Amino acid sequence: MTKTELFLELAKPNEKGESRWVDVTEFVGKYKDLQLGNGGSWCRKSSSLAKHYVIKFDKSLTKGNSIDRIRLNGFNPEKSFNQTIRQDIKDYYKDKNCVMLGINGNSENTKIEIDHKDGRKNDYRVSNSNTQKLEDFQPLCKAANDIKRQICKNCKETDKRWDAKNIKGNPYSFYEGDENYTNDLGCIGCYQYDPVEYRKTCAKKISKEASEHTTEFIMQKLYPNE
Repeated sequence: MTKTELFLELAKPNEKGESRWVDVTEFVGKYKDLQLGNGGSWCRKSSSLAKHYVIKFDKSLTKGNSIDRIRLNGFNPEKSFNQTIRQDIKDYYKDKNCVMLGINGNSENTKIEIDHKDGRKNDYRVSNSNTQKLEDFQPLCKAANDIKRQICKNCKETDKRWDAKNIKGNPYSFYEGDENYTNDLGCIGCYQYDPVEYRKTCAKKISKEASEHTTEFIMQKLYPNE
């Protein structure tokens, strides 16, 4: 376990990246490697911890200029997105089939990759391994993940979301929202973000429509002009 991981385990930051004050006297036993010594390299401005969090120091409790306690005061707004995925999440998804193509193979294009659902990677809760959730990720084979990456790149450049009706038989363009990317919804509602949720939502919507319309109406929605 790295010193950064040790401190995060001790400080237990919340989903906003905020933690309690951690007194340096707590750097004992399992956490003895956090003892500051010559300036505390693990919490300097150039440290991995500082790239992801705003670090606050308190030197007011004892005489001199030594650090008495440390806390995290939120995520660093200038930090880069950390794409590292927590091991238990990797373990959970590694044996699952691709949610788009239904495969899990051994060839390069069929091997499973753990995909960040949000292709913009701008949610720093997901960037923090301590606050990641299973539902932030999904299993995709490499071929599907490569294609999704390009689709998300285009959405980021244009703020126009991918239309699920590009796949023949999909009845709705989005399961929530429309083609316009908004900060309120983000990626939610896009087929690429969560094809499983798309199918679940569409099944409910089309079942409701089926109770209100004829079979021909539904067939035209699924396979128009055929």
